[in-house]
Amino acid sequence: MSFIKPAACAAILVAAASTTATARDQIRIVGSSTVFPFSTAVAEQFGRSTDFQTPVVESTGSGGGMKLFCAGVGTDNPDITNASRRMKSSEFELCKENGVTDVTEAIIGYDGIVVANAKGGPVFSLTREQIVIALAEQGPKPTTWDEVDPSLPAIKIEVLGPPPSSGTRDAFEELVMHEGCEGAGIECEGITVRDDGAFIEAGENDNLIVSKLEANPNALGVFGFSFLDQNSDALQGSEVDGVEPTFDNIAEGDYPISRSLYFYIKNAHVGVIPGIQEFASEFMSEDAAGEEGYLIDKGLIPLPEDMFETVSGNVSSLTKMTGNEWD
Repeated sequence: MSFIKPAACAAILVAAASTTATARDQIRIVGSSTVFPFSTAVAEQFGRSTDFQTPVVESTGSGGGMKLFCAGVGTDNPDITNASRRMKSSEFELCKENGVTDVTEAIIGYDGIVVANAKGGPVFSLTREQIVIALAEQGPKPTTWDEVDPSLPAIKIEVLGPPPSSGTRDAFEELVMHEGCEGAGIECEGITVRDDGAFIEAGENDNLIVSKLEANPNALGVFGFSFLDQNSDALQGSEVDGVEPTFDNIAEGDYPISRSLYFYIKNAHVGVIPGIQEFASEFMSEDAAGEEGYLIDKGLIPLPEDMFETVSGNVSSLTKMTGNEWD
């Protein structure tokens, strides 16, 4: 009986995946609904300005995108995933378990998570503690905002937001629920968003949340700043901890609910699926994500110049994640 050494077996698997992958000549991208508009804009520009096909971009949520991305190597699996929060260490391990061992991380810029409603509705100025009191499963579960604080409107608490598979939901729970729980007098360990109708999961499509807010001006929505920016004629953002959700306030770090945005490259597909590295380079170009790039007009908050150069260099060289990113 003969045996194949592990190294030889790995080489055979990669070769087989590469051979299979040649059947697809269009980049497939999955992931965050927040990054979706930016990724789509880059994909359309890439399709117009190069000989490569326009990449297919799907909005699956950050968590859903990671599951698809980390499922394996080969044409049946996506090449890039977008995320509105950093890949978790558990997802990195899942990737490795499934043979996705070489991954490059790119931070494209910043975004704020806004709490907004339709213009014509009440104007809100909230603290993170007030949001926690209103939405925590472990809290008093008030039914109207004035029960949270007499200074707030006497209207029903109704907040439309993303599901647990969304990176925006992850960031909202971390930056609002966990940061505000202690000041709200609520036990922080195990804190969750209530599920009795005050918080309504509206899916991964942030445009759907926007349309529902227009139909109900008393409802609030939770989504990325770029959607507020693109719908500023119809929506108004709430102050959080006394700070307005504006481009400058997020860029300067003054707005309290802000986070980094990412995409991840499956390096084993580079050179197999045409155009992956070229697409990534377009994404991290001065023309796209730079301080005067076309993504800024869509609401992206750019990286500082020195950080932008570092990330662009990592993308160009396909610098691999090491697993020490969470140390």
